[in-house]
Amino acid sequence: MNFDASSKKWTDRLQGGQFRHLFDHLPGTLFFAKDCDGRLMAGNPAFVKRCGFAKEIEMIGLTDTAIFSPRLADKYRKDDERIIETRQPLLGIIELFPNQDGKPEWFITDKLPLFDIAGKICGLCGSVRSYEAQRAAMQPYLELASVADHLKIHFREKLDVPSLAKMAHMSVRQFERKFRATFQMTPQEYMIRMRVIEACDLLVRTNQPVTTVALEAGFYDHSDFARQFRRHMGQTATQYRSERQKGSPL
Repeated sequence: MNFDASSKKWTDRLQGGQFRHLFDHLPGTLFFAKDCDGRLMAGNPAFVKRCGFAKEIEMIGLTDTAIFSPRLADKYRKDDERIIETRQPLLGIIELFPNQDGKPEWFITDKLPLFDIAGKICGLCGSVRSYEAQRAAMQPYLELASVADHLKIHFREKLDVPSLAKMAHMSVRQFERKFRATFQMTPQEYMIRMRVIEACDLLVRTNQPVTTVALEAGFYDHSDFARQFRRHMGQTATQYRSERQKGSPL
């Protein structure tokens, strides 16, 4: 049996609708599904609450016009009709959607068509994420983006925290505190992880001796390399190479 057939046999054994429950536990994500007439057929708890209902069953069968303002409902309906007509998804839509206080706020929406077992389109589903919240969550990373990019390129070099702090326009103390809060590790630990990642690539991609790989990845001491590699990967470099190169010709 080929892989595709095996995969289909596996999915056929699953109870229907299990995958959608993942959306019940995704923080900051609203999920919904509609039929071809625009009637709501499903929604995760976050979407149900945002629409002003206590239970999902209370909104089943309703259209956007019964929940949202005419202007917003008209926008949603036009997008839905486009998906139904073209059978193509609409991704990364930045649009207004009511926030927790019921006031319009910018959100990012992804919508995909849904098909029945005969291949006929039977509706659509979508996810809605707060653009403002996403931007706020990304802000700490954006503030240190230049530093992170620098470390990804220069991870073989000696760590110079004062220079990195200057690059981020912060004092050394402020930079170290900000870096740890953002990446959940120190700059030194971040750099070591970059070296381990490079070592993993070299171990699989080349036949260089492990000692040479250690030097190429930026480690100056083989014993330190061996200790750090086992700490991060849970096995020795030799074991890692042996497992990854089986059946994968260089």
